[in-house]
Amino acid sequence: MRYWAYFVAKLAAAGAVLGGLLGLLNWQWPAERLVFREIPAHSSVVVFSDPLRYRLITTPARTITYDAPRFAYDLGYTFMVMILFLLAVGVVYLAWWDQRRRCRVCLHRLRMPVETGSWGRMLLFGRPRIEYICPYGHGTLKEEELQISGLENPEWTRHSDDIWEELCASSKDSGEPK
Repeated sequence: MRYWAYFVAKLAAAGAVLGGLLGLLNWQWPAERLVFREIPAHSSVVVFSDPLRYRLITTPARTITYDAPRFAYDLGYTFMVMILFLLAVGVVYLAWWDQRRRCRVCLHRLRMPVETGSWGRMLLFGRPRIEYICPYGHGTLKEEELQISGLENPEWTRHSDDIWEELCASSKDSGEPK
């Protein structure tokens, strides 16, 4: 649970920063006001308030203004929002990439990548894999070195809390007399 809460917190922090950047962009780049025309006093005029709707109004002399949608008319603003979107996608990818390489128990980054297996001796040692281990011994992450048949999920193996039990178990299996 703590593992996923940390991931959600990273995404929330990234969303707050990127939302602040979008707010700053909107504040710095005000909407362009389009002026349709001067309406003479006490005349009837057809005003297009939306592309699909219009209305007939009779007004005293004034100017009708309309806030233009930024994406439709302002190429500079649209380009800046595209850059901000690409930045957001990159930040989400980096958060996911960082999360995959963390311990599921203590959230420390996994260390000591060890390559196991060999393509030349695949029948003896299996396909090449990369194993990462938690520095505090909580578990091991095993992932394929080469993704041949699509994206395969890495395998997380949790170790027991007593590290000496696992170390002593390997010496007991060797067949030494007790």
